[in-house]
Amino acid sequence: MSFQAHTIAILKDLEQNALQLDNAQAMKLISQIRNAKHIFLQGAGRSGIAIRAFANRLVHLGFSVSVVGEISSPHSKPGDLLIIGSGSGETSSLKSLAHQAVENGVEVALITMKSDSTIGQLASSVLVLPGKMKTENDRQLIHFSQPMGSAFEQLCFIVYDAIVLELMDQLGETSQSMFKRHADFE
Repeated sequence: MSFQAHTIAILKDLEQNALQLDNAQAMKLISQIRNAKHIFLQGAGRSGIAIRAFANRLVHLGFSVSVVGEISSPHSKPGDLLIIGSGSGETSSLKSLAHQAVENGVEVALITMKSDSTIGQLASSVLVLPGKMKTENDRQLIHFSQPMGSAFEQLCFIVYDAIVLELMDQLGETSQSMFKRHADFE
């Protein structure tokens, strides 16, 4: 397969997965975001990179946001929201974080491939992104498949941007109004 063919196959794979997204799950997460006093976000590995980009856009929309582990992150309070991006929903550090959030009265939202995971059971909302776990055997799949969890992480970026677009519509935000909140010290 050529480079261009690989690129097209990836896009088709993502399109097929995107067609399986549950709008009601997404809208519940969007409602939680709008109602949260403060939003904490965390993911591990490549999922963590995607969720950090999402945190950045939420700041541009005017939300009070922190990435867990940053030194400037405030103490959590009831009424806050913790959004976790985890394909498996079983990453040890993220499970511990979700347990702590629930103990502190913080709502947990999970973006995952496994709604019945440990974190999924703790979460008040779960947005399932179809895809293949990085530990699943490629030979079990009939259609084109990317290695490990690549499709999940790529779809995370797209889904997070779709959530931002929906929030922009709901809040009456534009690229121009968001740019006023963009970092000027770079």
